[in-house]
Amino acid sequence: MTNTQGRTRFLARALPIAGAALALGMVMTVPSSATAPQDTGTPQPGYWEYTTSALGIRDTETKCVRPSEITRFFSGLSTRRWSCTYPVREVGNGQARFEGICRDHKNRTVRVRLNGPYAPESFRFNGGAQLARGTPYIPASITARRISATCPAGAEYF
Repeated sequence: MTNTQGRTRFLARALPIAGAALALGMVMTVPSSATAPQDTGTPQPGYWEYTTSALGIRDTETKCVRPSEITRFFSGLSTRRWSCTYPVREVGNGQARFEGICRDHKNRTVRVRLNGPYAPESFRFNGGAQLARGTPYIPASITARRISATCPAGAEYF
C-alpha cells in the first residue's frame, strides 16, 4: 500500500468520526468547573436553531431550551454518542473560546477548538477538530440563533 493509499484509507475512516464529533460535539460537552457564562448578554432560553458545518456537511436542528438548561446548552450539549470535555472554557464580554476532547463509545477521540462571538439571541463558533496528534485541524463551525422566546407545541426539548 502506498503512502497516498494509506492516507486515503485513514481519511475515509476518520472523516465520518470527525464529522460526527464536530456536528454533535463541537459545543456539546459535559459542564465543567471552568468559567461559566456571565449573566450580561448570555444566550437566553427559548426555541433555538443551530447549524453545524464540517467537511462540507451541514446539519440543522431546532431545540427548545428551558431556563434551567440554558447554561448547559450554551456551554455544551451532552449526547449519547459523544462525551466532550473542555478544560479550556473562556466566556465573557461577548466572546467565547473552548478547547477540549470529544470521545465516543468506542473510545475514539477528537481534539476540538472553537471560538467566536455570542449574544443573547445568537452565537457563532469557528474552529476545528484534530483527528490524530500532529495532524492539522479540520475547519468547522456552529451557528445558533434563537427563533423565539417561546417554544411551539410539540417542540423537541434539550
